[in-house]
Amino acid sequence: MMMPRDFAWIRPEPWGIHIVPADCWIDPSRPVSRALVTHGHADHARGGHGETFATPETLAIMKLRYATDEGAVSVPYGERMALAGGVHATWIPAGHVLGSAQILLEHAGERVIVTGDFKRRPDPTCPPFEVTPCDVLITEATFGLPVFRHPPVEQEVAKLLAALTANPERCVLVGAYALGKAQRLIAEVRRAGHHEVIWLHGAMEKMCRLYEEWGVPLGDLRLVSDAPKESLAGSILIAPPSALNDRWSRRLPDPITAMASGWMQVRQRARQRMVELPLIISDHADWDELTQTVTDVNPAETWITHGREEAMLRWCQLNQRRAKALALVGYEDEDD
Repeated sequence: MMMPRDFAWIRPEPWGIHIVPADCWIDPSRPVSRALVTHGHADHARGGHGETFATPETLAIMKLRYATDEGAVSVPYGERMALAGGVHATWIPAGHVLGSAQILLEHAGERVIVTGDFKRRPDPTCPPFEVTPCDVLITEATFGLPVFRHPPVEQEVAKLLAALTANPERCVLVGAYALGKAQRLIAEVRRAGHHEVIWLHGAMEKMCRLYEEWGVPLGDLRLVSDAPKESLAGSILIAPPSALNDRWSRRLPDPITAMASGWMQVRQRARQRMVELPLIISDHADWDELTQTVTDVNPAETWITHGREEAMLRWCQLNQRRAKALALVGYEDEDD
Protein backbone atom coordinates (compact mmCIF):
# COMPACT_ATOMS: atom_id res chain seq x y z
CA MET A 1 0.00 0.00 0.00
CA MET A 2 1.40 3.41 -0.99
CA MET A 3 2.02 5.67 2.00
CA PRO A 4 0.52 9.19 1.83
CA ARG A 5 3.04 11.85 0.89
CA ASP A 6 3.58 14.69 3.33
CA PHE A 7 4.40 17.45 0.79
CA ALA A 8 6.84 18.91 3.30
CA TRP A 9 8.26 21.28 0.67
CA ILE A 10 5.13 23.45 0.91
CA ARG A 11 4.32 24.67 4.39
CA PRO A 12 1.22 26.63 5.46
CA GLU A 13 2.08 29.31 8.00
CA PRO A 14 -0.37 31.72 9.68
CA TRP A 15 0.78 34.60 7.42
CA GLY A 16 0.96 32.72 4.11
CA ILE A 17 2.01 29.57 2.28
CA HIS A 18 5.77 29.01 2.34
CA ILE A 19 7.42 27.24 -0.60
CA VAL A 20 10.42 25.98 1.32
CA PRO A 21 12.98 24.99 -1.40
CA ALA A 22 12.48 28.32 -3.21
CA ASP A 23 12.11 30.35 0.01
CA CYS A 24 9.14 32.30 -1.36
CA TRP A 25 5.58 32.84 -0.19
CA ILE A 26 2.13 32.83 -1.75
CA ASP A 27 -0.08 35.83 -0.84
CA PRO A 28 1.82 36.63 2.36
CA SER A 29 0.14 39.03 4.77
CA ARG A 30 3.47 40.58 5.79
CA PRO A 31 6.52 41.73 3.77
CA VAL A 32 8.80 38.96 2.49
CA SER A 33 11.77 38.80 0.14
CA ARG A 34 9.86 36.95 -2.62
CA ALA A 35 6.06 36.86 -2.95
CA LEU A 36 3.92 35.02 -5.49
CA VAL A 37 0.59 36.89 -5.67
CA THR A 38 -2.68 35.40 -6.94
CA HIS A 39 -4.62 38.67 -7.43
CA GLY A 40 -4.85 42.30 -6.44
CA HIS A 41 -7.29 42.39 -3.50
CA ALA A 42 -5.76 43.79 -0.33
CA ASP A 43 -6.09 40.57 1.66
CA HIS A 44 -3.82 38.83 -0.89
CA ALA A 45 -1.63 41.60 -2.30
CA ARG A 46 0.42 44.26 -0.52
CA GLY A 47 3.51 46.36 -0.96
CA GLY A 48 6.83 46.00 0.81
CA HIS A 49 8.08 42.75 -0.73
CA GLY A 50 11.55 42.46 -2.20
CA GLU A 51 10.21 40.80 -5.37
CA THR A 52 6.58 40.33 -6.38
CA PHE A 53 5.68 37.73 -9.01
CA ALA A 54 2.20 38.11 -10.52
CA THR A 55 0.32 38.44 -13.79
CA PRO A 56 0.86 41.76 -15.59
CA GLU A 57 -2.74 42.76 -14.89
CA THR A 58 -2.32 42.12 -11.16
CA LEU A 59 0.92 44.11 -11.10
CA ALA A 60 -0.89 47.03 -12.78
CA ILE A 61 -3.64 46.82 -10.16
CA MET A 62 -1.09 46.74 -7.35
CA LYS A 63 0.68 49.78 -8.77
CA LEU A 64 -2.62 51.68 -8.85
CA ARG A 65 -3.90 50.56 -5.45
CA TYR A 66 -0.75 50.35 -3.38
CA ALA A 67 1.67 52.58 -5.35
CA THR A 68 4.12 49.72 -5.53
CA ASP A 69 6.00 48.36 -8.54
CA GLU A 70 9.53 48.00 -7.23
CA GLY A 71 10.74 44.42 -7.67
CA ALA A 72 7.74 43.52 -9.85
CA VAL A 73 8.20 40.42 -12.02
CA SER A 74 5.50 39.93 -14.66
CA VAL A 75 4.36 36.36 -15.34
CA PRO A 76 1.75 35.93 -18.11
CA TYR A 77 -0.85 33.18 -17.86
CA GLY A 78 0.55 29.79 -18.86
CA GLU A 79 4.24 30.71 -18.64
CA ARG A 80 6.19 28.16 -16.57
CA MET A 81 8.70 29.97 -14.38
CA ALA A 82 11.73 28.35 -12.72
CA LEU A 83 12.21 29.33 -9.09
CA ALA A 84 15.08 28.36 -6.79
CA GLY A 85 15.37 24.87 -5.32
CA GLY A 86 13.99 23.00 -8.33
CA VAL A 87 10.51 24.54 -8.03
CA HIS A 88 8.48 25.67 -11.05
CA ALA A 89 5.43 27.95 -10.91
CA THR A 90 2.70 28.62 -13.47
CA TRP A 91 -0.09 31.21 -13.20
CA ILE A 92 -3.44 29.82 -14.46
CA PRO A 93 -6.73 31.77 -14.78
CA ALA A 94 -8.92 31.73 -11.65
CA GLY A 95 -11.97 33.64 -12.96
CA HIS A 96 -12.13 35.88 -9.87
CA VAL A 97 -11.19 39.38 -11.10
CA LEU A 98 -8.95 40.88 -13.77
CA GLY A 99 -5.52 39.24 -13.57
CA SER A 100 -6.53 36.67 -10.96
CA ALA A 101 -4.70 33.37 -11.04
CA GLN A 102 -4.33 29.99 -9.49
CA ILE A 103 -0.68 29.15 -8.98
CA LEU A 104 0.54 25.69 -9.99
CA LEU A 105 3.69 24.65 -8.12
CA GLU A 106 5.79 21.70 -9.28
CA HIS A 107 8.62 20.10 -7.33
CA ALA A 108 10.14 16.61 -7.21
CA GLY A 109 7.37 15.16 -9.38
CA GLU A 110 4.59 16.62 -7.21
CA ARG A 111 2.01 19.22 -8.26
CA VAL A 112 0.23 21.64 -5.93
CA ILE A 113 -2.42 24.17 -6.95
CA VAL A 114 -3.16 27.23 -4.81
CA THR A 115 -6.48 28.56 -6.10
CA GLY A 116 -6.40 31.98 -4.44
CA ASP A 117 -9.94 33.34 -4.72
CA PHE A 118 -11.90 31.91 -7.66
CA LYS A 119 -15.27 31.31 -9.23
CA ARG A 120 -16.47 28.96 -11.97
CA ARG A 121 -19.19 31.16 -13.51
CA PRO A 122 -18.57 33.17 -16.69
CA ASP A 123 -17.38 36.73 -16.15
CA PRO A 124 -16.98 39.13 -19.10
CA THR A 125 -14.13 40.97 -17.33
CA CYS A 126 -11.62 38.12 -16.90
CA PRO A 127 -10.60 34.72 -18.33
CA PRO A 128 -12.51 31.72 -16.93
CA PHE A 129 -11.22 29.32 -14.29
CA GLU A 130 -9.20 26.44 -15.75
CA VAL A 131 -9.39 23.01 -14.14
CA THR A 132 -5.82 21.77 -13.64
CA PRO A 133 -4.94 18.29 -12.29
CA CYS A 134 -2.74 18.23 -9.19
CA ASP A 135 -1.77 16.17 -6.16
CA VAL A 136 -2.76 18.81 -3.61
CA LEU A 137 -5.50 21.40 -4.12
CA ILE A 138 -5.29 24.35 -1.72
CA THR A 139 -8.71 25.95 -2.08
CA GLU A 140 -10.53 28.93 -0.63
CA ALA A 141 -13.88 28.31 1.07
CA THR A 142 -15.36 31.79 1.52
CA PHE A 143 -18.86 30.49 0.75
CA GLY A 144 -18.15 26.96 1.94
CA LEU A 145 -21.56 26.17 3.41
CA PRO A 146 -24.38 24.29 1.60
CA VAL A 147 -26.75 27.26 2.17
CA PHE A 148 -24.67 29.37 -0.23
CA ARG A 149 -25.90 28.71 -3.75
CA HIS A 150 -25.67 31.86 -5.84
CA PRO A 151 -28.48 32.59 -8.34
CA PRO A 152 -27.70 33.26 -12.01
CA VAL A 153 -26.19 36.73 -12.44
CA GLU A 154 -28.71 37.42 -15.22
CA GLN A 155 -31.53 37.09 -12.65
CA GLU A 156 -29.95 39.67 -10.34
CA VAL A 157 -29.21 42.12 -13.18
CA ALA A 158 -32.85 41.76 -14.30
CA LYS A 159 -33.95 42.77 -10.77
CA LEU A 160 -31.75 45.85 -10.98
CA LEU A 161 -33.07 46.91 -14.39
CA ALA A 162 -36.69 46.23 -13.36
CA ALA A 163 -36.29 48.53 -10.34
CA LEU A 164 -34.87 51.20 -12.62
CA THR A 165 -37.78 50.92 -15.07
CA ALA A 166 -40.41 50.92 -12.33
CA ASN A 167 -39.00 54.04 -10.65
CA PRO A 168 -38.01 56.55 -13.37
CA GLU A 169 -38.05 59.45 -10.89
CA ARG A 170 -35.47 57.74 -8.66
CA CYS A 171 -31.92 56.47 -9.17
CA VAL A 172 -30.54 53.06 -8.22
CA LEU A 173 -27.42 53.42 -6.09
CA VAL A 174 -25.43 50.17 -6.07
CA GLY A 175 -22.71 49.49 -3.52
CA ALA A 176 -19.97 47.41 -5.12
CA TYR A 177 -16.31 46.85 -4.32
CA ALA A 178 -14.01 48.98 -6.43
CA LEU A 179 -11.89 46.12 -7.76
CA GLY A 180 -13.75 43.42 -9.64
CA LYS A 181 -17.35 43.66 -8.50
CA ALA A 182 -18.01 47.14 -9.91
CA GLN A 183 -16.55 46.31 -13.32
CA ARG A 184 -18.30 42.95 -13.54
CA LEU A 185 -21.62 44.53 -12.63
CA ILE A 186 -21.19 47.22 -15.29
CA ALA A 187 -20.22 44.63 -17.92
CA GLU A 188 -23.20 42.41 -17.04
CA VAL A 189 -25.60 45.37 -17.20
CA ARG A 190 -24.22 46.21 -20.64
CA ARG A 191 -24.62 42.58 -21.71
CA ALA A 192 -28.26 42.78 -20.64
CA GLY A 193 -28.78 45.66 -23.10
CA HIS A 194 -28.52 48.73 -20.84
CA HIS A 195 -26.27 51.18 -22.68
CA GLU A 196 -27.19 54.44 -20.94
CA VAL A 197 -24.70 56.45 -18.89
CA ILE A 198 -23.64 54.74 -15.65
CA TRP A 199 -22.56 57.23 -13.01
CA LEU A 200 -19.58 56.57 -10.75
CA HIS A 201 -18.52 57.70 -7.32
CA GLY A 202 -15.06 59.23 -7.66
CA ALA A 203 -13.43 56.31 -5.84
CA MET A 204 -14.47 53.94 -8.64
CA GLU A 205 -13.12 55.80 -11.65
CA LYS A 206 -9.42 54.86 -11.74
CA MET A 207 -10.01 51.12 -11.47
CA CYS A 208 -12.69 51.22 -14.15
CA ARG A 209 -10.28 53.08 -16.45
CA LEU A 210 -7.59 50.49 -15.73
CA TYR A 211 -9.97 47.71 -16.76
CA GLU A 212 -10.66 49.58 -20.00
CA GLU A 213 -6.93 49.94 -20.62
CA TRP A 214 -6.66 46.14 -20.36
CA GLY A 215 -9.35 45.65 -23.01
CA VAL A 216 -12.53 45.36 -20.91
CA PRO A 217 -15.21 47.63 -22.48
CA LEU A 218 -17.50 49.28 -19.91
CA GLY A 219 -19.42 51.79 -22.01
CA ASP A 220 -20.29 55.37 -21.11
CA LEU A 221 -19.10 56.05 -17.55
CA ARG A 222 -19.23 59.48 -15.92
CA LEU A 223 -18.67 60.94 -12.48
CA VAL A 224 -21.63 61.77 -10.23
CA SER A 225 -19.77 64.92 -9.20
CA ASP A 226 -20.05 66.22 -12.77
CA ALA A 227 -23.83 65.72 -13.02
CA PRO A 228 -26.74 68.01 -12.07
CA LYS A 229 -28.97 66.24 -9.57
CA GLU A 230 -31.93 66.12 -11.93
CA SER A 231 -29.93 64.26 -14.60
CA LEU A 232 -29.35 61.31 -12.25
CA ALA A 233 -33.03 60.27 -12.05
CA GLY A 234 -33.63 57.01 -13.91
CA SER A 235 -29.93 56.13 -13.81
CA ILE A 236 -27.63 53.53 -12.25
CA LEU A 237 -24.98 54.87 -9.88
CA ILE A 238 -22.12 52.76 -8.53
CA ALA A 239 -20.28 53.60 -5.32
CA PRO A 240 -18.21 51.89 -2.63
CA PRO A 241 -20.39 50.15 -0.02
CA SER A 242 -19.20 52.67 2.56
CA ALA A 243 -20.83 55.50 0.59
CA LEU A 244 -24.36 54.04 0.50
CA ASN A 245 -25.58 55.85 3.59
CA ASP A 246 -23.08 58.67 4.07
CA ARG A 247 -23.39 62.40 3.28
CA TRP A 248 -22.31 61.86 -0.33
CA SER A 249 -25.54 59.99 -1.11
CA ARG A 250 -27.84 62.69 0.29
CA ARG A 251 -27.68 64.82 -2.84
CA LEU A 252 -29.03 61.98 -4.99
CA PRO A 253 -32.65 61.88 -6.26
CA ASP A 254 -34.40 59.53 -3.80
CA PRO A 255 -32.00 56.63 -4.35
CA ILE A 256 -33.01 52.97 -4.24
CA THR A 257 -30.15 51.56 -2.21
CA ALA A 258 -28.77 48.31 -3.63
CA MET A 259 -25.68 46.23 -2.94
CA ALA A 260 -23.99 43.59 -5.09
CA SER A 261 -22.47 40.87 -2.92
CA GLY A 262 -22.68 37.16 -2.30
CA TRP A 263 -23.41 38.05 1.32
CA MET A 264 -26.73 39.63 0.29
CA GLN A 265 -28.15 36.12 0.55
CA VAL A 266 -27.91 36.66 4.32
CA ARG A 267 -30.90 38.89 5.09
CA GLN A 268 -29.40 40.21 8.30
CA ARG A 269 -26.43 41.61 6.37
CA ALA A 270 -28.79 43.39 3.96
CA ARG A 271 -30.73 44.88 6.88
CA GLN A 272 -27.55 45.99 8.63
CA ARG A 273 -26.52 47.86 5.48
CA MET A 274 -30.06 49.30 5.07
CA VAL A 275 -30.16 47.81 1.59
CA GLU A 276 -33.50 48.07 -0.20
CA LEU A 277 -32.47 45.98 -3.23
CA PRO A 278 -30.04 43.16 -2.38
CA LEU A 279 -28.26 41.75 -5.45
CA ILE A 280 -26.67 38.33 -4.87
CA ILE A 281 -23.66 38.66 -7.16
CA SER A 282 -20.45 37.06 -5.96
CA ASP A 283 -16.94 36.76 -7.35
CA HIS A 284 -16.29 33.68 -5.19
CA ALA A 285 -17.26 30.06 -5.82
CA ASP A 286 -20.43 28.98 -4.04
CA TRP A 287 -20.90 25.60 -2.34
CA ASP A 288 -21.70 23.73 -5.57
CA GLU A 289 -18.75 25.30 -7.38
CA LEU A 290 -16.37 24.46 -4.53
CA THR A 291 -17.39 20.83 -4.33
CA GLN A 292 -17.52 20.47 -8.13
CA THR A 293 -13.99 21.86 -8.36
CA VAL A 294 -12.66 19.28 -5.91
CA THR A 295 -14.42 16.59 -7.95
CA ASP A 296 -13.12 17.91 -11.28
CA VAL A 297 -9.52 18.40 -10.13
CA ASN A 298 -9.59 15.10 -8.19
CA PRO A 299 -6.50 15.75 -6.03
CA ALA A 300 -4.94 13.23 -3.67
CA GLU A 301 -5.43 15.81 -0.89
CA THR A 302 -7.47 18.99 -0.45
CA TRP A 303 -6.31 21.75 1.89
CA ILE A 304 -9.01 24.27 2.79
CA THR A 305 -8.41 27.85 3.80
CA HIS A 306 -9.86 31.32 4.54
CA GLY A 307 -13.51 30.57 4.79
CA ARG A 308 -15.95 28.04 6.20
CA GLU A 309 -13.47 25.18 6.37
CA GLU A 310 -15.45 22.82 8.62
CA ALA A 311 -18.28 22.06 6.19
CA MET A 312 -15.90 21.54 3.26
CA LEU A 313 -13.73 19.30 5.43
CA ARG A 314 -16.77 17.21 6.36
CA TRP A 315 -17.88 16.96 2.72
CA CYS A 316 -14.44 15.67 1.75
CA GLN A 317 -14.52 13.10 4.54
CA LEU A 318 -17.98 11.88 3.53
CA ASN A 319 -16.72 11.50 -0.04
CA GLN A 320 -13.61 9.57 1.03
CA ARG A 321 -11.24 12.39 0.15
CA ARG A 322 -8.16 13.25 2.20
CA ALA A 323 -8.47 16.83 3.45
CA LYS A 324 -7.33 19.23 6.16
CA ALA A 325 -8.15 22.79 7.20
CA LEU A 326 -5.40 25.41 7.28
CA ALA A 327 -5.15 28.23 9.83
CA LEU A 328 -4.13 31.23 7.75
CA VAL A 329 -4.77 34.75 9.04
CA GLY A 330 -5.43 38.10 7.41
CA TYR A 331 -7.85 36.96 4.70
CA GLU A 332 -11.10 38.93 4.73
CA ASP A 333 -14.23 39.19 2.61
CA GLU A 334 -13.23 42.47 0.96
CA ASP A 335 -14.05 41.28 -2.53
CA ASP A 336 -17.24 39.30 -1.97
